[in-house]
Amino acid sequence: FPESKEEQSSARRRFVFEELIFLQLTLAARRNTVVSRAKKYRCLPGGRLTGDFIDTLPYRLTPEQSKVWAEIAADMESPAPMQRLLQGDVGAGKTVVAMLALIKAVENGLQGALMAPTEILAEQHYLVMKRALEPLGVATGILTGSTAKKEKQLLLQRLSDGDLKILVGTHALIQQDVDFKKLGLVVIDEQHRFGVRQRAALQYKGGYPDTLVMTATPIPRTLALTLYGDLDVSVISQLPPGRL
Repeated sequence: FPESKEEQSSARRRFVFEELIFLQLTLAARRNTVVSRAKKYRCLPGGRLTGDFIDTLPYRLTPEQSKVWAEIAADMESPAPMQRLLQGDVGAGKTVVAMLALIKAVENGLQGALMAPTEILAEQHYLVMKRALEPLGVATGILTGSTAKKEKQLLLQRLSDGDLKILVGTHALIQQDVDFKKLGLVVIDEQHRFGVRQRAALQYKGGYPDTLVMTATPIPRTLALTLYGDLDVSVISQLPPGRL
């Protein structure tokens, strides 16, 4: 029962602090649970496929792309499952970094999945990856709500056999009949378009796989730490040369 404006202001600060500290403690507890888990599949350092892919690029990675890729690679080689948010403006080169992570999973005998919020975006990702990865011998497929039944059955069989290494798709990826043989990495694009349970549903298809979530929506660092406190945050803030 404040008796002055000063006491009222102090009381309000006290309630604000209490709300924030409970939120942070909840996130810290969730993060502690994730970090204490041992993932089923762990990547080894180095690898031929990632090196071959970098050599085929018609440009060099920017210093920030290289820095972020090193952070992701270190996460994938650690015993705890990666939980990382990759933030960067449209055109900053997030997709190339995500492709490197998917290739790293494949060269370690694992499978990767990329989930996008719309069929158009999923199709774009699929076409880019198919063009870049087929020459390296990496099989890529796409699964959306409009995938024909016969084509879907064949796709799911190849996936469960382990023949299909990378699957791109929409919410269709979290359907019950989608069964991976050795899911090592989950990439989620435009992550703010998905609910927490939708992201978790894809993660549960593997034994605590590494998870990389991407967004082009600018998130100030303080807000990122508050809303995504259970994730490590990587930022690509510079665009590749020639991009406006």
